[in-house]
Formats: sequence, structure tokens, C-alpha cells
Amino acid sequence: MADPIIDVQSLQFFYGAKQALENITLHIQPNLVTAFIGPSGCGKSTFLRTLNRMNDVLPGTRVEGKVLIDGEDIYAPNVDVVQLRRRVGMVFQKSNPFPKSIFENVAYGLRINRMASNRGELAGRVEESLKQAALWTEVKDRLQDSALALSGGQQQRLCIARALAIQPEVLLMDEPASALDPIATQRIEELVYSLKTSYTVVIVTHNMQQAARVSDFTAFFWLGKLVEYDRTDRIFTAPREKLTEDYVTGRFG
Repeated sequence: MADPIIDVQSLQFFYGAKQALENITLHIQPNLVTAFIGPSGCGKSTFLRTLNRMNDVLPGTRVEGKVLIDGEDIYAPNVDVVQLRRRVGMVFQKSNPFPKSIFENVAYGLRINRMASNRGELAGRVEESLKQAALWTEVKDRLQDSALALSGGQQQRLCIARALAIQPEVLLMDEPASALDPIATQRIEELVYSLKTSYTVVIVTHNMQQAARVSDFTAFFWLGKLVEYDRTDRIFTAPREKLTEDYVTGRFG
């Protein structure tokens, strides 16, 4: 097995005096999809946000332990958080396109990071990102239209394209299809599965069938603890822990 791209060691996380994550140790492999599952409030989204320090924006939070990405401790004092979030992109549960054109939504990160030297290169990168997000054929003739005119599923794929444009190593996805209809959800799932050829993808989902369909590894969280982590086929067919079995078979609670 390859060296992990993300190596989490004895991670503990606190909201003020309240401990939200307890002693999490987890190794995420490159170019695979890893799913985080568990009931609401179990800590899976909080843990996802520790992987690119998105929790830093919340007052009173505290982290103990280590998160290594490519061997670098992302919580070390000298880490540039802006550069970290370039390397570890994020797509949120609710699509959040900017009130700009479709083109400018994708071009935004490229511009501020100075990743295109001229208009032609910028246009090429925007096209490539929209193709990676399986959106290009639907929007190529309307790039100057407002992104807010797109359907919900298209807006979410646009947000994925925006995240991919700056060429991250890792893509974090926090329930990216939870607000979408079944057809849009299927497109997002197909996209997630295809993206692992170029990226490491980590996805939070409440949908057990979705986790089974799109992920290679699954981590089950319960009350801020990592109960079980294994290949997805094993988690869903032969879990080691009774709590995991009850959850994935629907007998939970």
C-alpha cells in the first residue's frame, strides 16, 4: 500500500471546553475516495474541516495532535493557511457560487493565485476545470451567464470546478449531494468516482448507499470517536464492530 497522503495522529479537537473529537488516528491513501459516515453530530464534518484548517475561523477552537499532509504538519506555526487551502480544496453541502458569471466563478481562484499568464491560458484552464467537473457541455455556450441561473446540481458542479481550477492535491466534500434531486445526485456521485484518477477525495455523507457506491475506504464516527476504518466493501459486508454493523444495516439506535 502507498504511503498515506494524509496522516492524522492522535487528533483531539475542542469547541471551547467541549471536546468534539477524541484521539483520532487515520491514514488516508492517495487517489482514492474515502467516505466519513455516522449519525448527525458525531464529528465527521468537524473532522473533515480539520484537514484544511477550516475550523480556524471559529473562535475558541483548539486542536491537539498532528495532521500531516505529504509529511508536513499543517498545524505547525509556520504553515501558510492560504497555501494549505490551495492544496486541500473544499466543496460545501450547500452550493455557494459567486454572484458572477459562470466563467468568472471558475476563473476567480486562478486570478487571485496568478495561475494564468494571459487571457488564452485563463480560458483554457477554465474549460479544463469545467470538463473535469462534467459541466462543460452544458455551459460552454453560456459562460457569461450568471452562475445563479444554473440549476442546483449544476451550481454544485460549478463549485467543484472552481475548487479544481487551482489544482489541489486533495478535495474535501461535505455532503455535496444532500440538497440535490436523484438525477443531480447521480451525476455528482459519478463525478466523485472519476475524480480519484487525479485527486484524493474525502467525502462526508449520511447516505449509506452513496458511501458504498463511491468510496474505496470508509470511516465510521460515533460521538467524536473513530469507531472503525477499513475498505468500504469490508465495512458494509463484514464490519468488525457491532455499532458499525447496526449503523450500516439500518438497525442503528
